[in-house]
Amino acid sequence: MLRCYDSKLTEVQSAAVAAVWQWHPRGDQQSVPSEKQVRWSQLRVGITVLVSLITLAVLIFVMTGTTGLFTRKIVVRTYVDNAGGLRVGAPVRLEGVDIGNVTRINVTADPKRRAAPVEIIMKITTKYADAMRSDCQVELTTAGVLGEVFVDLDCRQANGGPMKNGAELPTRDVPQLQDVVRASQSTLANLDILVKKLNDIVTFIQSGQGSIGKIIYDPTLFDRANSAVTQLQQIMTQINSPNGTIGKLLNSDELYNKANVTVDTLNKIVDQVNKGQGTVGKLLKDPSLYDNASRAITNSNKLIDDINSGKGTLGRLAKDDELGRKIDSTVTRLNDIVDRLDKGEGSAGKFLKDPSLYNNADSLLVETQNLIKAVRQDPKKYLTIHLKIF
Repeated sequence: MLRCYDSKLTEVQSAAVAAVWQWHPRGDQQSVPSEKQVRWSQLRVGITVLVSLITLAVLIFVMTGTTGLFTRKIVVRTYVDNAGGLRVGAPVRLEGVDIGNVTRINVTADPKRRAAPVEIIMKITTKYADAMRSDCQVELTTAGVLGEVFVDLDCRQANGGPMKNGAELPTRDVPQLQDVVRASQSTLANLDILVKKLNDIVTFIQSGQGSIGKIIYDPTLFDRANSAVTQLQQIMTQINSPNGTIGKLLNSDELYNKANVTVDTLNKIVDQVNKGQGTVGKLLKDPSLYDNASRAITNSNKLIDDINSGKGTLGRLAKDDELGRKIDSTVTRLNDIVDRLDKGEGSAGKFLKDPSLYNNADSLLVETQNLIKAVRQDPKKYLTIHLKIF
């Protein structure tokens, strides 16, 4: 470093001497500048270089700075569980606009901060103080996929007080790239298991086992399908031909003509019905049928009313208790008579049950028939009248 400093000093002295020579353009080789002139030239060169360095530093600071040179700044902090690659000097942005930088990143040993031990201290400008609130949420965001990590403030839903110096801002968890990779590892593992199962299934199918394997690789199934298709083709050929029931239904004009005649007949019947002709037409169109039906219903209602009121024979049968008892007594007596007839009691019972009466009546009919036959053969024998006089 000393050699470098001496070389720079020699260059400065040479520049001062050259400046003195230029200040004395008429001097020759014998005229040498004085020591005072050389020192004054060195001082001017030093002042020029110092001013140039200061100007360059100011320009660099102004061009690379994000918060402005004369803007008041405040220091805020937040706590996160993982810095996620955040570095000191990383930009702090409000809705994508640079408002400050990260000044320090610490890992605190405070037991209250075990869930979020990383402390991030930021210096931000108050230029956008109207848009910043004390409950603005802090996010660690990556610029692109492989970009740097920076701090992003989200104040869109903040409604707290103004942000003050030393404020602690809340954080919002944002999945980092490593979280995505970690989550995708389990997905890839499951996908690998699924691919292996699919390979096993494909291998099982290729071996011709199972229903799907037999469908794909069993030649008998193809033969059966081919036979079925052949039979379907034969059936379609028969259907297209005029032979057979379906073929006649599709190709015979006779069926069409009969159907056409039937439709015409039905149309005529419908026309006749609409005109009120025939029995059906009169049923639909003749108002007298409706009137008769209405009168019949009215008379039926009147008859039912009379029966309910106890009028007439049917009314008395339905309402008179004494008549009901008499009918019941009569029915009971008839049941007794029928029982006696069934037992063969009395004349009527014997007539029904005694076979001798039937036999006698049968023999009487036979003798009567013989007598009639004999009379017809010899009527003189039976029709001769002998008259005797005293």
